[in-house]
This record gives sequence, structure tokens and C-alpha cells, in this order.
Amino acid sequence: MKSHRIARVSEVIRETAANAILFELKDPRVKNVTVTRAEVSGDLQHAKVFVSIMGTEKEQALTMHGLKSAAGFVQTKLADRLTSRYIPHVTFVIDEGVKKSIEIGRLIREENERLAADKQQDEAATDVEQDEAETDEPEAAEGTTDRPQ
Repeated sequence: MKSHRIARVSEVIRETAANAILFELKDPRVKNVTVTRAEVSGDLQHAKVFVSIMGTEKEQALTMHGLKSAAGFVQTKLADRLTSRYIPHVTFVIDEGVKKSIEIGRLIREENERLAADKQQDEAATDVEQDEAETDEPEAAEGTTDRPQ
């Protein structure tokens, strides 16, 4: 199947799932959910809807249970929107990309802080060495002026 058609169907599934979850789903377990993307198989029989869920692990598990229960409802909304022979079977998957990007950002921030602290220590050590060198130079200069010419 043509890749541009699969991409269009994926986008329609993402939009429809997001609207259904955000505005039409009445399940109290499903909250703080963001639909990030959707992937469709080449034969349009299966679709994975990737979601990002804010909250603790327990809240995420409860929300995923609610989403699995609502998969049929989302498929019904897809059937209203898609005009294809088959309506994809929807499964929800937690998208770890957001969590990983936050962790990577934290690691980069910590490394930058460590490098800045190392740089300050190096500059302080260089300043101490320069101060010691400056105190040594006047003594040497004084010793050279006492020589007869």
C-alpha cells in the first residue's frame, strides 16, 4: 500500500482518537491523556495509538485500563470517520518518548552544571597560581636590581 495513504489514515486515526478521548469519553479513569501519534499496519487492519499519560505509575495503569475498555468506542468513532472496507483494530500503547526526553533534558542540565563547576574550579586554581607567580616575580626583580653593573 502507498505510504502516503497510510500516513493519511494514521493522521485521521490520531485526530479521531484524540477527539473521542478528550471530548466524548465519559470514563472517569481516563484523564490527563495526550494522543501523541498513531501507527497503522500496511493492510489497515491494526492501529496502535500512542498516548502520553501524566501522573504516577498507578494512575497511568488505571488510565490504560480505561483506554483499553474504551477501544471499541474509539473504533466506532473511526468507523463514522473512515470510508474504507476495514476499520482498524485499535490498541493503546504508552508513549515513553516524552518521559525519555524529560530525562535526557535533566541529564544534560546536570552535566552542564558539573562542567560549569569544574570550569570555576579550574579558573580559581589558575588565579591562585597566577597570584603565587606574581608574588615570586617581585622578589626576583629585586634581586636583579641589586647587582652591580
